[in-house]
Amino acid sequence: MEYMQFTAVVLMTLLTLKLLLLPGKVSANPVATESRWMMAAGTMALVLQFLLQLILGLRAMGVTQAAMLNLSLFIPCSWMFSLAVIYLQRRGNVTWLDKYLGGVVWVVVIALLLGAAAIDDQPLLSDTRELRIAEMISSVIYILTQAYYTNRHILRMRAIQQSLENYFDSEMVSVMRWMQLSVIIPPVMATMVPLLIFCPYQSVLAISGIVFFAAIFFLIDSFCNYVLSSAPRKVLEAESNEQPDVNENVALSTEAHQRVDRAVEAWLEKGGHLKCGLNMPTAAETIGVPRYLLASWLHLRNLKYSEWMTDLRIEEAKRAIINHPDWNNETIALHCGFNDRSYFQKKFKEKTGLSPADYQTIDEV
Repeated sequence: MEYMQFTAVVLMTLLTLKLLLLPGKVSANPVATESRWMMAAGTMALVLQFLLQLILGLRAMGVTQAAMLNLSLFIPCSWMFSLAVIYLQRRGNVTWLDKYLGGVVWVVVIALLLGAAAIDDQPLLSDTRELRIAEMISSVIYILTQAYYTNRHILRMRAIQQSLENYFDSEMVSVMRWMQLSVIIPPVMATMVPLLIFCPYQSVLAISGIVFFAAIFFLIDSFCNYVLSSAPRKVLEAESNEQPDVNENVALSTEAHQRVDRAVEAWLEKGGHLKCGLNMPTAAETIGVPRYLLASWLHLRNLKYSEWMTDLRIEEAKRAIINHPDWNNETIALHCGFNDRSYFQKKFKEKTGLSPADYQTIDEV
């Protein structure tokens, strides 16, 4: 157990240094900088937690003593991680509850633990029934708090994904990957922590510890990759171009509907949809209709902009495969507006159930 605690101290120290030593371009982004400091505060809390466990030997003293320290430091750690994710997702516009809930819960838990120690009139690190009950109540409160933050993550992630789908002409898988991890990992931590706290079996603790450390590593590593990538800029671009004043649920008039139909048909005949990197405002401009009309027109068809563009390009790919059997997949992808061959092959199989090569073979038969 001492070896695992020492390894944890080293790992969390290295992750803290990685956060603090991110390149200067991250420092130019105030939101990313504050999120980075929150993440670093969380990893430093874990360094302190495992260092105290190692120095004081609390796990050897008993489950209760270790649980007290773990709860005292795991809660602010999870609070910092969750707040950093929400802060980055919402570009600093967090609610009062988002910002302070974790801190309030931490104070409540500390009060419960100290209160239990005062009631039983025993030294703070004594193994008493009152303290065990307080620790169990604190664990439940911690899990409920994490459930609140997880729900906030999911709601915001869905809103961001919708903005991306209604702005870019392809799926932004790389943009969403870190957010998906940030939604999954904190609940994993929340469920693992009670096991780490109360389980007396060394083998179970070792397996749980490995899973816990891996989750923290991927969370921090993915965060660093995200803030260094173009993903935050793409999210900002997509959300900044939304038109909140447009109500897509309002049905188009017959005249407006026909106008968009004619404009889209003419645009398709010219191959306007085959241009790579065609975002929705640019598409609306080249089609010759206001963006809100195009958005409403798509809404009536229950289509996202990226889905619509993919469908159009897959249809063109089918024609290209038939008419140009000598073209390879990369040529077909570029011709149809896909800037990545792998993405084209993936979407083609999703839409048709066949690879481009299999589709060509069937057509020849």
